[in-house]
Amino acid sequence: MKVGKVYIIGAGPGDPGLITIRGMECLKGSDVIVYDYLVGRDILGHARKDARMIYVGKKGGNHSVSQDNLNRILVEEASEGNIVARLKGGDPFIFGRGGEEALVLSEANIPFEIIPGVTSAIAVPAYGGIPLTHRNYTSTVAFVTGHEDPTKDESNIDWKSISAIGTVVFLMGVKNLGHIVKNLIGGGKDPDTPAALIRWGTTPDQETLTGTLRDIVGTARERNFSPPAMFVVGNVVNLREKLNWFEKRPLFGRGVVITRPEGQSGEFAELLRGKGARVIYFPTIRITPPANFSGLDRAIENIEKYHWIIFTSANGVRFFFDRQTELGRDIRDLKGAGICAIGPATAGAIEKRGIRVDIMPGEEYVSEAVVDAFEALNMKDKKVLLPRAEVARDVIPQGLSKLGAGVDVVAAYRTVNSGRKKSELIEMAHKVDIITFTSPSTAANFMDIMESDVGLLRNVRIACIGPVTAAAVEKLGLKVDIVPESYTLSGLTEALAMQIKN
Repeated sequence: MKVGKVYIIGAGPGDPGLITIRGMECLKGSDVIVYDYLVGRDILGHARKDARMIYVGKKGGNHSVSQDNLNRILVEEASEGNIVARLKGGDPFIFGRGGEEALVLSEANIPFEIIPGVTSAIAVPAYGGIPLTHRNYTSTVAFVTGHEDPTKDESNIDWKSISAIGTVVFLMGVKNLGHIVKNLIGGGKDPDTPAALIRWGTTPDQETLTGTLRDIVGTARERNFSPPAMFVVGNVVNLREKLNWFEKRPLFGRGVVITRPEGQSGEFAELLRGKGARVIYFPTIRITPPANFSGLDRAIENIEKYHWIIFTSANGVRFFFDRQTELGRDIRDLKGAGICAIGPATAGAIEKRGIRVDIMPGEEYVSEAVVDAFEALNMKDKKVLLPRAEVARDVIPQGLSKLGAGVDVVAAYRTVNSGRKKSELIEMAHKVDIITFTSPSTAANFMDIMESDVGLLRNVRIACIGPVTAAAVEKLGLKVDIVPESYTLSGLTEALAMQIKN
């Protein structure tokens, strides 16, 4: 019988990049994922596709699953032989009840492992530009739960001792903010001590409120500052003015919609997050096999007759080589053919297969540039294979035919509507600032999903990866605001950052 195990994993404070390598390894190898409210989809997306997801989070004190039931789930799942990833926000042993869960597993003789996480206690102030210690300010720091019941007859916190510490960090302290401030001042803390509230720390929704113990409660009330938030007290808060790096990034807090297919958005999402954007996934297309592989199969079986193979997308590369493997062929069969890639992303996909790219347009990564790249060559009577999407522009076959080449266009894949509902995007419309399109098909299917309802777009900028996509978007009746000079994902990201900054 398979022996189960539970990994109690600290998933970090919100930024998906802050989960540890070990935590990610254990997540990827687990059969069952038991996760909390603050664990986002960017982390959950790394789980196996066949992993079972069990949500056990709590929000604002409302528990979807009681702690007793949660403990029972962990024991039962592991007892059935499953590898369980218990994903907890922050670090499991800092105000996370991870110790309680580990004790239950120990008593049930269930093997377990603790994977520490980056606790919000240190990460959130750092993302707020506040170092918790600094030799010119303080060498002492304390972490305190902000959940202590203010109606208790006697506090378990030694407020006098806490008030003497240089920096005090209260986790989950917004609801009891008045109680905390009153006790700190009563314990001897100067009312003019700098203080900061940081909500949704390390995420694009991060918001920071600064003041002093004297006025922070009133200011928070005026701003309707709500959980989840952290309260930092100490002179180090004054350093935020110079060290506030996270909230100064060019796309900070801007909601950018990615319409690329699911599974192909990772690189773009990372580029956007690096500029501070709030990434909103709304794939409008799916990439699927063609209606049939007959044309592609015939080409692969007769691959020796082609002088050139032209790839116009990474999808075409993937489907071509996967199909070649299915037919019992490999890259050695391509030894007589030159390879052309439309741009660096496509070239990268080819080179990962161990194949050198012979031709790639120098500046503009569009079909017209591919044709231009062949004009200096003698293409008379040359045979060219173009494995591409079922529906695409005919610029390349027509252009090469004029140069005397014989071009076989074969369907390697097709794009279909993703099936997403417009209500999904409308629900988060208040967070959308920019919608990006990286191909004409992403735009056309976006309009199909939205049923041509462009009300959402009135105060939203539209960005396209290049002029071909921009022309397709404008043909749909939409105004394009941003087109980069370099028709790549990195070029598009830089163009967004420059436009928003200016």
